[in-house]
Amino acid sequence: MTSTSIPLKEAAQRWAWLPKLGTWKYYVLLGAVGILVLGPLGGVAASYMNFSLGFFVGGQVLAGILGSTVTFGYGAQGRHGANYIQTTAASVAGMSGLAVVIQAMTWLGLPQPPMWQLILYMLCIGMFGVGVGMLYTPILVDRLQLTFPSGLAVANILRALTDPVLLRHSVTRLFGGMALGIAGGIGAAKTAFLGAIDLSTSTFGAGMIVGARIGIAAIVGGLVSWAMIPYFVAIGWLKAGEPFRKITFLIALGMIMGAALIDVSLILFRAYRRARERTGAKPVEQEDWKRINMRMLVVWVVFWGIGIVVTGSQVLHQPVGYLVFAVLLVFVFAMVNGISVGMVDQNPISSAFVVTVILMAAIGLKDPTIGLMAATVLLVSTAEACDMQQDRSTGWRLGTNRIIQFRFQVAGIVMGAIMAVVFAKLFMSAYPVLLLDQTTLPADQQPDRWTSAMTYKFVGALRSLTEDKPYQRTAIWVGVAIGFATELLRKIIKSRGAYQKFVKAGKVGFSTDFLLDAVVLPSPYASSFGGFVNLLTSAWFAAGGVFASFVNSLPRDKDKAPALPEDMSTTSLVGGGLIAGDALAALGLGIAGLLATLFS
Repeated sequence: MTSTSIPLKEAAQRWAWLPKLGTWKYYVLLGAVGILVLGPLGGVAASYMNFSLGFFVGGQVLAGILGSTVTFGYGAQGRHGANYIQTTAASVAGMSGLAVVIQAMTWLGLPQPPMWQLILYMLCIGMFGVGVGMLYTPILVDRLQLTFPSGLAVANILRALTDPVLLRHSVTRLFGGMALGIAGGIGAAKTAFLGAIDLSTSTFGAGMIVGARIGIAAIVGGLVSWAMIPYFVAIGWLKAGEPFRKITFLIALGMIMGAALIDVSLILFRAYRRARERTGAKPVEQEDWKRINMRMLVVWVVFWGIGIVVTGSQVLHQPVGYLVFAVLLVFVFAMVNGISVGMVDQNPISSAFVVTVILMAAIGLKDPTIGLMAATVLLVSTAEACDMQQDRSTGWRLGTNRIIQFRFQVAGIVMGAIMAVVFAKLFMSAYPVLLLDQTTLPADQQPDRWTSAMTYKFVGALRSLTEDKPYQRTAIWVGVAIGFATELLRKIIKSRGAYQKFVKAGKVGFSTDFLLDAVVLPSPYASSFGGFVNLLTSAWFAAGGVFASFVNSLPRDKDKAPALPEDMSTTSLVGGGLIAGDALAALGLGIAGLLATLFS
């Protein structure tokens, strides 16, 4: 990710009746649209998708498109207002989608705490999550400069839809991609063939944004995982007929952790060395929009971390030790999952939940109630922390004020905590089938419309607390070792001056470096994607990367001056459009399905 915060020509406010930029009325307008309109709209769709399918589409792209229509009247500066709206709305929608935690309580037969207690607990977790996400922004966004495909898509959409010059040069590519994304999203849901091949235009679009090196690395990871199935069955890590990702997601998480250990250590070492070199020197001034009060942010994280423990122990009567353990794990998984989101647009939040249960089982936990309440800390915090980082990547490209954006996200968390509980009660009251524990139902009694796959995974993991499986922890450590060794070798090879000269010398060097990155020694952050998803999903991701790299390699008219920022290339615009179109299709299908259920 490279900075493209080039100065745009600031147009005068188009519509005089709108509140003036920067006034309290302006911020009230943005907050009202995000909290009261777009947030609940995305929230009801996210809740429906999680209850019916077991996954939901993040709200950033949808809210970015809709929010920019509100701020269009402000000209190019409207991109910041639209970014504030999508930040708020995405927080509401993301929290709302996690209403399945309350469904898991019902399946396990746990007593339902009063609504205010659940809201308070979810609020503390969400606030803690956004704080940790902001804490890691200087590393993941500023230092590592990860791509964050959906974040780039939102930035391109906001820049295009709020600036007539950029819109004129990008409209065909952006909206063409959106049209294809909508068609693909609807087709995959309604057409048997497209559903059978797991068509995902958003996955293809994300691959277009990151390119072939990362895309091919992902399919290599998937193929290796698939090839290992017989071995996993032979050693008892899988049963015959089970998908490889039932065990490889643990290895994949470990790989990211091992690689992150190398990168974070290097970042800390370089920061320490720079601090020593700058002793006595005048500190470098940071741009106004980037500035945050790190001391107050640490206080925020500590305060809400304590709030989780106090609320969980004193209000919900859970053991302090497991709550503290969960809070500490957030610092690990916010980094691990954040890197995954930044590299491949995949946030394995359910994996973080399951791994937390596995680790707590290792230290003696047997009670599924405690496991659920503690693992919920990881589920919600990691989801919101990664949303925070995704939003900051958008703001980084637009030059949006981080402190104001943080405040809008916090406002969204407040509404989201309420909506998560409200939507859970609403859906489960309206559709009693959601109360049935599908993990105990015979195959012929499984509901067709309400599969609740995420809840199924959570409850299955919690029920396994009575049967410890040490091999699952072994799989995590194997992944850590693979990720650490791979990233260490990559750093050693790529740091050699002779190798760098060889790569720059010609096509042979370039091809060798490409094969090293994509096949021979791929980045653990990229290849781990193949362990989280099925093989066809990795294939779509790789196909998008290969297609984009091929298009970018075609000769261009060098005499034509670029009219767009560097990261608004044709492939990134079309890829972002595909992501946006798929999200719009999911929203439409979700609302249509909910209405059909209500009136059937």
